[in-house]
Amino acid sequence: MIIRLYAFVYWLIVTAHAANAQTKIPYGNNPQTGHYYNVGDAKIYYEIYGKGKPVVLLHGGLFGYIDEYEFLIPKLAQTHQVIAIGTRGHARSEIGTKAFSYAQLADDAYQVIRSLTKDSVIVVGFSDGGITGYNLTAKHPELVRKLIAMGTPRRPADRALSTQEEGKMTAERLDKMAPDFVKSRKELMPEPARWNEFLDKLDVLWNQPTFITDEAIQQFKCPVLLMAGDKDPYFKTEKLLETYRLLHTGRLSLIPNCGHVVLYCNFLAVWEAISPFINESIKTTKQ
Repeated sequence: MIIRLYAFVYWLIVTAHAANAQTKIPYGNNPQTGHYYNVGDAKIYYEIYGKGKPVVLLHGGLFGYIDEYEFLIPKLAQTHQVIAIGTRGHARSEIGTKAFSYAQLADDAYQVIRSLTKDSVIVVGFSDGGITGYNLTAKHPELVRKLIAMGTPRRPADRALSTQEEGKMTAERLDKMAPDFVKSRKELMPEPARWNEFLDKLDVLWNQPTFITDEAIQQFKCPVLLMAGDKDPYFKTEKLLETYRLLHTGRLSLIPNCGHVVLYCNFLAVWEAISPFINESIKTTKQ
C-alpha cells in the first residue's frame, strides 16, 4: 500500500523503538540467522527464528522491513519457527529484473517458503505484506493455513488519499524527507545504485487497478484475521468491514486509538488478538 508522510512517521517510530529496544538482535540484518534464496531473477533475503510450526512474516512497503516485527518475532519464536522474508528491493533483498506486482511478491514468498518447508504455514502480513498475503492465499490455498492481514486494503481506491493527492515518492523528495533512512537503506542494499529504479518500481506496484479481487477473497478457505487501527487513514473501518463480509471464515480486530502502524501503536492489543488466533484449532464460522 502506498505510504507517504504517514509512513515517514512510521519510520521514525520504528527507529526510535529500535534504538531503545532491550534486545540487541539486529532483525533484518542478522548474519547469524540471515539467508538468501534465488527465485530466478533475484536473491531474496530471509531470517529464521525459533522452532515449531512455521509462521511467515511479510513486512510493509518502502519504509517497512523485517525489523518492524522486532516485538512480534521473539513472542512467536517461543512456540513456532518464524520465517521473516525481506520483500524484493527492500534492504538486503535484491531488486531483480521483473516488474513489481503483488502476484510477483507472492511468488517470491512462495518459493522461499517451499525451499524451507513442505508444511502449510501461518502468514502474517502488514500493509503491503498483507496484500502479498492475500495474493499468496489466493494462488496457493494449500500453503496458507491461516492468514493475518493488518492494515491491508483490497484496492487503491480504498485509501483515504489518492496517489494524485499525495504525489509520487521520488528519490529527491525522499532524500529531503528522510535522509538518514535513505542512507541506512542504501547501506544494506546489494545494489544501492538502483535506488531510483526501486522507487519507480514501487510506484507501479502501488498504482495497480486492484490489489486483490473480491472474487479471490471470497474463495479463501482458511481462517483470516483482519486487523486495523480505528484511525487508519489507509484502511478505514468501513473498508475493513467490507473485506470481512467477503470471508467465509473471518475474524475482526479493531485496535482503538491507533492509525496505520498498529504494531507500534499498541503491540499488547495486537498480540492479544494474534496469539489465540494462531494457537487455536481451525474453526469454520465467523466470529
